[in-house]
Formats: sequence, C-alpha cells, structure tokens
Amino acid sequence: MTGFAEIDGELAVGGVPVSRLAERVGSTPFFAYDRGLLTDRVRLLRATLPADLQLKYAIKANPMPAVVQHLSGLVDALDVASALEMRVALDTPMPPEKVSFAGPGKTDAELRQAVAAGVTIELESENEAARIAATGAALGIRPRVAVRVNPDFAVKGSGMRMGGGPQQFGVDAERVPALLKELAATDLDVLGFHVFAGSQNLRADIIGEAQRRTVELLLRLAGEAHDPVRYLNLGGGFGIPYTEKDVALDLAPIGANLGELMDEIRPRLPEAQVVIELGRYLVGEAGVYVTRVVDRKESRGKTYLVVDGGMHHQLAASGNFGQVIRRNYPIAVANRIAEEPAEQVTVVGCLCTPLDLLGDNVTLPSAEVGDLVVLYQAGAYGLTASPTAFLSHPAPAEVLL
Repeated sequence: MTGFAEIDGELAVGGVPVSRLAERVGSTPFFAYDRGLLTDRVRLLRATLPADLQLKYAIKANPMPAVVQHLSGLVDALDVASALEMRVALDTPMPPEKVSFAGPGKTDAELRQAVAAGVTIELESENEAARIAATGAALGIRPRVAVRVNPDFAVKGSGMRMGGGPQQFGVDAERVPALLKELAATDLDVLGFHVFAGSQNLRADIIGEAQRRTVELLLRLAGEAHDPVRYLNLGGGFGIPYTEKDVALDLAPIGANLGELMDEIRPRLPEAQVVIELGRYLVGEAGVYVTRVVDRKESRGKTYLVVDGGMHHQLAASGNFGQVIRRNYPIAVANRIAEEPAEQVTVVGCLCTPLDLLGDNVTLPSAEVGDLVVLYQAGAYGLTASPTAFLSHPAPAEVLL
C-alpha cells in the first residue's frame, strides 16, 4: 500500500529519512509529499490509458502550490473549484484555456475572474449560464463554457455519488437539450460537456460501466449541440485503498474499456478533446502525515499513544468525513519502520474530544515519547478537508520532496 522507501530503518520521503525531515521542517505535525511518487503515478496512467486521452488534475484533492506546479508539467489540464484554486492554477505554466472551473454556487465575482482569465467554466445551472453570458457582455469577452450534466444514472460502489437523482451538481440530462437551444442564442463559446458521476471507486467493472454510460449519454447530447463539440470530460472517480480490506484498483481493464470508447467517440466527434479528471488517484498515495508522540499512557488495561496532531488535520482518518463505519487508515511508527510489531495501542490526537482517533487498537512496534507516527494515504483531502481552526492549534507545514 506504500511506495515510500526505507533508509537506515526509517521511512523516507523523497529520499530523506523522516527524523531528519522533521528537523528540516522544524516542527511536527506536517504533511510530506513525494514528487517521485507523483511522477510515477502519472507515468503509470500514461502507459495504461489511451494515448489520445487527456489527463486533468482536480486541484481540490491537494491544492498545495508546489504540488500543483509539479503536476502542471505532467498532466494536460487542471480543474479548480474556487477562485483561490484558480489563482494557484494560473500561476503555473498551464495555459488558461486548459484550466476548468467547476462547482455549484459560483459567485458573480468568481465568474468575472474566470471569464477575464479565459478559463473554461463548467456551468451548473440555467441561472449560472445567464450570469456567465451577462458577465461576458459586461467585459466584452466571449466566455468559454462546458455544460456539466447530471446524468440519469448513479454509480454504485462510489465513496461519494455526484450524479443521478436530484443533485446540486450540473444540469439534469433531460434539461440539457433545452438549455443548449438557449445557449445557441447567447454569445457563449459552448465547448462541450462534463459528467462526474462519483468518486473513490475501487471496482474497475463499475468504473467501466459508468464510463460507457457516460459516453452514450454525451454522444446523444452532442447531437443537440449548436456547434461542434470540442470538449468531453468523462470525470474520474478512481479510488485508492485506505484499509486492509481494500483491493487496489486494476487499471488495465479501465484502459482497455476507454480505448474502445475512444474508438466510438473519434468518428463522431473528431474535434473533441476527451478528458479524464483525477484528483485523489494522482496524489493520495504520494503523501504522509507525520506527527510526534507526546505522551504514552495506560487506562484500564488499554495503551494510548497521544500525538501532537489529530483530526483537525486528518479528518478522514479519524472516521468523521462521511464514513459510515470507521476503519483504520494505514499507520506506522516512521522512525522504527523496520522493527516488528510488538504491542496493540490506540493512537489519539491532542484535541479535547473522543472523536480525535487516528488508530484504534492498531499493532505497532513499541513506541515512546518523541517517536514519529505516520498516517499513509495522506496526499489527498487532508489539510484542506479538515477543521484546521478547531481548538485553535497551529496549522501544520506541508513539504514536497
């Protein structure tokens, strides 16, 4: 489950042993991301997916500017979900027309910034379409847009469903033809469509079925478009393993299925840039959260390791980010990585709440105050998806090595 190296009995990130890295950072806790693992993940995708399929990074998964800068040189496009993420994307060498802006509830100020920047706005409603058109007219700029479609199917097996049934995301598929007619009368440059039906899926067969149904839907809607379709975003949803029971996603059948779908798309939509949008799958396994043991205590037969981090930085690992059943994320004593497990302990954070649980009854090498504990799979939805202001503890550092 981890691709990190081991040096002198310690976990190493980017070739730096974790104890030395902690001294370099200057404090714990912190997040550390390995640029080599990021590069390897993109290389794996390039080798498995069709060559003419474009790869887009969804910045929401990890918006650290250094991570985005690194990935901007490896992927074909970037997706943002706020004006601040857009600024991070535009600070990279990625051309603005290769940046898309998705998400419900975009403010007029955000739309104005997006139109001025020349990014592609993935519009989420008829009302948003009208506001984008008005913004373009006011600025004297023709906005670039794609219609985000709420599909008429749901993806089973996803950690989070974002399509099918009533949704705050996108325009219901059955309403899209009427919207396209309205858009034809405006001065919007309608590039194509975007569907994102679900996230964190570990089943290649389910992902493949969703992609087939997505392409079927988009080819049907393309027939209603006023202009040639130049953009098809098929979404992503590729999952990563978080627990011992999880089986890593098999990319090979996904790549083969997408190859067949590209063969269907190309003759019918020869101008379309076809995109797969991934976030967690690109960055999730390339990061660790490092926190130091500050206390070791016994309570009625149970051993606790109390660390200086917690759920205010790693909400998902604590089980409080939408999980129905809490399961332990992979956890280790980083400076004793080569030692055999010796005891069962519960790892808790520094917050005054019983919810602050990072590892429940986990078997680890014997750890003492001062040792460094790591949570794996921390490269996505860690710091920015956690309640960092809770109880007013300092924010952790982030480093890319």
